[in-house]
Amino acid sequence: MKTFLPSGLPIEDAASSFAALGSEQRLGVLNTLVRAGPGGLTIGELGGRSGVTGSTLTHHLRLLVQAGLVTQERRGRSVVCAAVAYPKIEALSAYLLSQCCADRLADGEAHDHG
Repeated sequence: MKTFLPSGLPIEDAASSFAALGSEQRLGVLNTLVRAGPGGLTIGELGGRSGVTGSTLTHHLRLLVQAGLVTQERRGRSVVCAAVAYPKIEALSAYLLSQCCADRLADGEAHDHG
């Protein structure tokens, strides 16, 4: 039986996404793509902005694509990468915050994120 998070995201997808983000370089690559917006960046631009290049960038992109956080599309002679999983990233954030202070609330304490 498949387990879903309160956001409707299957827990297996969430685990895969969190695993893909478990590297400082991958997190940096994704952040660079998020900052670039939906138009994305070519591999060269992404490498220049993120500081990750060559086979290392290829490796990290493969894992981010497998996790459904990034797409790659050929446009002419260039490969353009884009962060496409804004709803997924929002669902992951919602999952992390959905249980915030749940035990404190059950005990009658105030809800405080800070």
